[in-house]
Amino acid sequence: MTSHGTPRDRILTGDTPTGKLHLGHWVGSVKRRVELQDTHDCFFILANMHAFTTRSDQPDEIRADTLEIVRDLLCMGIDPERASIFLQSEVPAIAELTFLFSMLLPFNRVMRNPTLKEEIKVKGLGENYPFGFPLYAVGQTADILAFRPVGVPVGEDQVPHLELTREVARRFNQKYCNVGDKVEDADHVDEGGVFPVPVADVGAVGRLVGIDGANKMSKSLNNAIYISDTAKQVQKKVNKIFTGRQSPTEPGDPDNILMQYCDIFIPDQDRVAELRRKYAAGEDIGDGHIKQELGASINALLEPMRERRLQFEQDSDVIDVLKRGTIEANRVTEETLAMAKEAAGLGFFPRTLDIH
Repeated sequence: MTSHGTPRDRILTGDTPTGKLHLGHWVGSVKRRVELQDTHDCFFILANMHAFTTRSDQPDEIRADTLEIVRDLLCMGIDPERASIFLQSEVPAIAELTFLFSMLLPFNRVMRNPTLKEEIKVKGLGENYPFGFPLYAVGQTADILAFRPVGVPVGEDQVPHLELTREVARRFNQKYCNVGDKVEDADHVDEGGVFPVPVADVGAVGRLVGIDGANKMSKSLNNAIYISDTAKQVQKKVNKIFTGRQSPTEPGDPDNILMQYCDIFIPDQDRVAELRRKYAAGEDIGDGHIKQELGASINALLEPMRERRLQFEQDSDVIDVLKRGTIEANRVTEETLAMAKEAAGLGFFPRTLDIH
């Protein structure tokens, strides 16, 4: 693994293991992560503790999902020699910072988080969720700030979570580091703050609609094309995309979900422009023909990923990647925690952590 002692800017992002990764994850965040490996000091978290907020009765499934997501990341091009993939549950500084940060946020502010409110609605939780569910919104701020990153690659739906993180960074720096409340976000560290105020780095496609054409691509809605799908499964799912068009000579909506997918996944944009023109004019081009071209393009994207996946079939190989990344994550977060405790008057003596 490349040393993370370089002066490159640091970024942190990651995933909660709720199932396999899909094309929405690729276009919304992971593609950007792959690009950033060459220019930034990259840390990618597997938030396995946060998975317990709604699945505490499924520890075996959470463990299996965690390993599968690491396989997805590796096959998509995350390189453990250039980035650290690590386990949230093995980085104690995150839990300590979560507790400290929870003192900086009023409960009603946490519950106003639109992403949190949407999750409660979509998952049908009503009032039947554990205290850990809203606490995880605070925990996400600790996941991020423990690494003192300048930016966070996220999907569009995660931007509200990041705004909460930015609030915590400002409040901590103002309360414990004497940073003035008029100081610009970019200047907090220069003015003595422990934490940078990180910015969102949203992927080129902030929100990918699923094959149902109505909702964000999601495992729970059964509308996802997974990174691990076979070529046959991909084409079958693409064929299910509904447009409502009745015949090849009927003018089609050039902005419907099928054409949006063509924009995103067919690399030849001249060909996409031609398909869009013919589709809108009803020039005898059927949905089925376009779906075949689209499926072929998605499979061309996924085929190298399928080949890379074969290198990480054994759980032991995946755990080795996680162990190396977690050692590096603890090195950075212990440094951050010491800085935060010193600023807050909690720094009495140093400590060290070992992973064997």
